[in-house]
Amino acid sequence: MEKSIFRSLIQIISKVQGAENNSPDIAKIEIELPRQEAFGDLATPLAMSLSKTLRRQPRSIAEEIVKLIDNKKVFEKIEIAGPGFINFTFTRSFISERLSELLKNPDSYIKTDVGQGKNIEIEFVSANPTGPLHLGHGRGAALGSALSNLLRETGYKVTNEYYINDAGIQVRLLGMSVYARYRQIDDKSYPFPKDGYKGDYIVELAAEFCETSNKDLVSSLNEDELIAAITDFSYKKMLVDIKTDLESFGVAFDIWQSEKELFKNCGTATQQHGSTIDSSECTSEVKRAINDLKERGYIYEQDGALWFRSTDFGDDKDRVIVKNDGEFTYFASDIAYHRHKLEQKNDELINIWGADHHGYIPRINSVIEALGYPKDKLRVLLVQMVTLLRAGVPVQMSKRSGEFITLREVMDEIGPDTTRFLFLTRRPDSQLEVDIEVAKSQSQENPVYYVQYAHARINSIFEKAKETGAVELGADAASGAGLHAVELPDFNPELFNDEDLKLIKKLLIYPMVLKNAALAHEPHRITFYVQELAAMFHPYYHRNRVVSENRELTATRLNICKAVQIVLRHGLKILGVNAPDRM
Repeated sequence: MEKSIFRSLIQIISKVQGAENNSPDIAKIEIELPRQEAFGDLATPLAMSLSKTLRRQPRSIAEEIVKLIDNKKVFEKIEIAGPGFINFTFTRSFISERLSELLKNPDSYIKTDVGQGKNIEIEFVSANPTGPLHLGHGRGAALGSALSNLLRETGYKVTNEYYINDAGIQVRLLGMSVYARYRQIDDKSYPFPKDGYKGDYIVELAAEFCETSNKDLVSSLNEDELIAAITDFSYKKMLVDIKTDLESFGVAFDIWQSEKELFKNCGTATQQHGSTIDSSECTSEVKRAINDLKERGYIYEQDGALWFRSTDFGDDKDRVIVKNDGEFTYFASDIAYHRHKLEQKNDELINIWGADHHGYIPRINSVIEALGYPKDKLRVLLVQMVTLLRAGVPVQMSKRSGEFITLREVMDEIGPDTTRFLFLTRRPDSQLEVDIEVAKSQSQENPVYYVQYAHARINSIFEKAKETGAVELGADAASGAGLHAVELPDFNPELFNDEDLKLIKKLLIYPMVLKNAALAHEPHRITFYVQELAAMFHPYYHRNRVVSENRELTATRLNICKAVQIVLRHGLKILGVNAPDRM
């Protein structure tokens, strides 16, 4: 539907702009939904967009555009509203043709290629391998995964990356925490680190190391060597657990980038797992990045430390990258990491961070610009934390983590599908509350159940149609699992009532919703859409009998149901949520 208006406007925009500028200004063509259903099916503010360029009143431009559009087969009426909005209402025959296209060639109808093969790298989750994933990580994982699906589906080439912070003090603190619990197996009085990681998982790691390690080898190690061995064991085990949880959550990564790898070839002074890294003989990615910035004039020395001139790019102060004792700061490895990603010839980088990293954005943007790239090469999406409720009461603590509710605990209770869907029901930068009891309910209050049930309900309608003999569905309908793939008799558009048309029009705008969601990098728009579609379908089903003695009407409504199921299944696939045939 959107494409039909776009093509019509392309054909006439040159005439409106005049002979001196006969190249259509495609960027000014926006198609949107009218604010009220009574205004029409779709609308465009094109006249207002052209007003400044043409130095004419938008309503005058709108009137000229409407006069030049002559396609009575497509448009039932075209009206001008307000200061110059142009509202379009489609003919029943055009709507019927588009519905046929959706039913016969769903991929062709839905597909859009706004990405045109552009390369995008999305870095998300990237939790320190020092503990289980919590709900904030889960929300970021759902967003990153759904965004990847959305962009791939709309013509982009997407790479998913997880940045493993395995070279910082957090990993060393993990090792010290597990070491303390290891010592406490035999000596309960052994002190625990003041800022150490708490929770049962630390005790579990200590017990597992004790059970699985080579006793003779362990006994031959001095304390520093034993701490290093326990640290290596612990963070690798946590990384395995993280990968397992993400796999259960339906999230996959193409690249697992180790921070330690960025310090590779840093000479004999390098020590792993968070201790000091001497930069004097380093030829690593980190040192290469620093040398690059130094050659560009953005590195200077002061008080024995190396500084990056981030204030040249709007940051509130310059940043230390190598301390006066030769130790790299975290910012140094972040510079190297982003430089490495930029060298991969990506058209756009997307980082998904927790909202508490908001202040870090100007710092990284300054690096992007200092390395010679436009600031908008990087887009940072911020994710707010999730508040977990049980029957309206906040759930405060997890025994396993000691500090937060883990993603695994929630998945085990309400399932990955429900968890993913709920994480995608709001804008990522807005606060989110998830009520466990609502999430487990099989009712309209549970949004994912309501959407999945619409898909399953249509399958049951097909089953009933076959059982009653109201319509022949063909061999594919022999088993319920394949009912959504059946071939149906043709529908009769003359039998469409007002509710049929309203539902069909909702279906036909899905490609526009998909395209706009991709351009905005906002997969939650798909969540909103499938919820709205399900909310239209369920009452439609109750008010309009699908399977009846009237075979022609039955066939018509079965086709509408099939189209609903096609679109629901596609939307849920983008979100990474299953579309069940039975519930």
